[in-house]
This record gives sequence, structure tokens and C-alpha cells, in this order.
Amino acid sequence: MARLRKFVGYRDWERPYTRTSKFNKKNYIRGGFPNIKIVKYEMGNVHGNFDTTVTLHSDRNLNIRHNALEAARMTSNKYLESALGRKGYHLKIRTYPFHVMRENPLASGAGADRMSTGMKKSFGKIIGAAARVKDGQIIMEVKVPKAHVKVAKQALKRASAKFPCTGKVRTNPTKPVAAQ
Repeated sequence: MARLRKFVGYRDWERPYTRTSKFNKKNYIRGGFPNIKIVKYEMGNVHGNFDTTVTLHSDRNLNIRHNALEAARMTSNKYLESALGRKGYHLKIRTYPFHVMRENPLASGAGADRMSTGMKKSFGKIIGAAARVKDGQIIMEVKVPKAHVKVAKQALKRASAKFPCTGKVRTNPTKPVAAQ
């Protein structure tokens, strides 16, 4: 069974893995964009008027795989829904996995020299997508009534366990929405 490659090689924020060339025609990368596993970016009562916002910030520059974002979304959404019901919160994912991760698969073992091209044509095949997150950037946010701030903090703490970094949870009062 095929497994996901360990994310240690992709986690650090070095540079976008893109192709640049003197000739514009050769900047194009074949292979398309991978399917992203994130199903929804906003959950709960989207149009609700809540007075407190609890946010999850990253503590360093890093890449977060789209699988991790989906796992965090599912965990926090399930916890909030069981504690507050469907109309008691508004959960939003604030990052999008634009960054394409690639791998140059190198064969090893008997007969590998006949299959492998080595570092020739080494740009790699697409293996997934990741969100490039800066230090202090908001990854997720939950809007809740002031009485349920503890529940929202716990939900974001559970979500941060799915990421390759420890996040900071902060609480802010929500600005009231003007009536239209």
C-alpha cells in the first residue's frame, strides 16, 4: 500500500518550489494541481452574530499539508458541534494550500540503474499541496458567544495538535456587524 511521504522534508519554509526560466514558455509546469482534501472552509452558523473571536496563530514560518488542515477542521468542527450545536459557533479556515509539493522518486535496489534517470529531469512529480504560513498568521478562527470561549479554545487546541507546529490561541472581541 502506498503511504504518504514524511513531511519533515517539506515542513520548513525555504522557497516556493516553482520553475523559473529565461524563456517564459519554459516556466510552465506540466502535471496540473493536486486534488485538495479540504471539503469546506466555513462551518457552523455562518451568518450568526457572535461577540467573541478565538484565533489560532502559527508560531513560525512553515508549510502545512492539506491533509493536516482537513484533519484539524474535522476535529475542531466535531468538538464544537457536539458542545454547542450547529448554530452555536462559526468556524473558518483562513489559509489555502496553494503550494504544490513535488518529489523526485529515486529507485534503489537491484535493477534500479535501468529505471532511474538520477538527477536528469529531476523536477519531480506532484505529491500534494501545502499552505505556506507565516509566523503569527491566523490559521483558523472560531466565533462564539462570550460564555463559550473555553469550548472554542479547547477546539483550536485540538486542531493545533494536527499541525507540524504548536499554535498560539488568542481571544479578541468581535466587531459588531452594521445592519443593512
